[in-house]
Amino acid sequence: MNTTDPITPTPRLGRYRIDPDATTINFRTRHVFGLLPVRGTFEARGGTVDVAEPTAASSVHVEIDAASFHTGTAQRDREVRSARYLDVERHPVITFEADGFDDPGGTHLDGTLTVCGVAQPARLTVHDVDADGSTFTARAATRVDRTQHGITAGRGITGRYLDIDLEVTCVRP
Repeated sequence: MNTTDPITPTPRLGRYRIDPDATTINFRTRHVFGLLPVRGTFEARGGTVDVAEPTAASSVHVEIDAASFHTGTAQRDREVRSARYLDVERHPVITFEADGFDDPGGTHLDGTLTVCGVAQPARLTVHDVDADGSTFTARAATRVDRTQHGITAGRGITGRYLDIDLEVTCVRP
């Protein structure tokens, strides 16, 4: 896809609710000095997407359940949920908020990602959107540097970056 072309089809204007049951958040990182791949998931709690015209006036609010961190390795998952990493007892929600696309083609959504109470700029690259009446699904990706959110445990052992792929399904209430 040419990233200067608008993403089509465009969802109808209005407010949509993020459907947590139809939304997936997958990530990839590395550990053990960058030698071994780690794949996992988070679960969306919910959120809203307001589709506006022009696209730059649209907004997004997403909530992610920090305790839903899952890689399939129970010991690793407990450690990452602990106070050393995500500290899910004190920070149960990860949020992403954005107030519109920064380009006419609607491919880059700049916003704020808050993890462990630390808010940092984040850019989502939207790859495609499937719109059908009162629902739409958007596929996007981003890279998160955990150290920018104060998560510095396990240097050298735990990967610094998480590459995140999202498939977010939105429905009109």
